[in-house]
Amino acid sequence: MTEIAPRPITYCGVCSYPPEYCEFGLSFKKCKEWLEDNHQELFQKLYSDDALANATSTLSLEKEEQISKDLEKKQAREEKKQERELQKKLSSKVTIKRIERNRRKHIISISGLEVFNIDMKKLLKTFASKFATGASVIKNAEKKEEILVQGDVSDDAKEYIEKLLEEKGLNEVKVEQIDEKKKVKKAQPPPPQPQPSGST
Repeated sequence: MTEIAPRPITYCGVCSYPPEYCEFGLSFKKCKEWLEDNHQELFQKLYSDDALANATSTLSLEKEEQISKDLEKKQAREEKKQERELQKKLSSKVTIKRIERNRRKHIISISGLEVFNIDMKKLLKTFASKFATGASVIKNAEKKEEILVQGDVSDDAKEYIEKLLEEKGLNEVKVEQIDEKKKVKKAQPPPPQPQPSGST
C-alpha cells in the first residue's frame, strides 16, 4: 500500500490564513503584496485578470462594486488602527528598576511590557528559568502588571528584553534602567539637655 504524502499548505506571512482566505481578513492589501513577493505562481492563480473574472462572473457589476468598496473601507480602518497601535508601542518604554533591599541583595522590577502583547506568565517562567531565580507578577500603583525578579540581573534582563522587542520588530522602543538605592535614615540629633537653673 502506497503512502499518500500530505499536501503542503502555504500560510500567509501577514495574517497566517491560507492565501485563499486572505480576502476575508482585514489586512488583504498587505497579504496580496506578501503573496506576490513570496509565491508568484499562487498569486497569479488567485489574482490574475482571468482568475478575478471567473470569481466575479456570477455577480452583478453593481454588487461587485459595492463589495469592493465595503472591503476597501474595512481594510483602510484596519490599517489606521494598526498604525495607531504601532505608534503607541514605539512611543512606549520598558523600565527596569534595580532596587537595593540591603547592602548585598537586590531585586529588579520590570514595567511597561503589557503594551507589547507579551504573555507575562510565559515571560515569568522564562526569567525564573533563564536567571535561575525567583520571579513574580504584581500590580503596581497604576494597576498595571510588572515583573519582580530576585537578584541583580538588570543587565541580563535588559539584553533579553531588547532581543524580544527586536523579534517583534520594535527595535525603536527604549529600555531604560534605573538604579534605586535604599534610603538610609539619618540619625536624629539628641534632644537638647535642659540647663540647670541658676541659684538666686
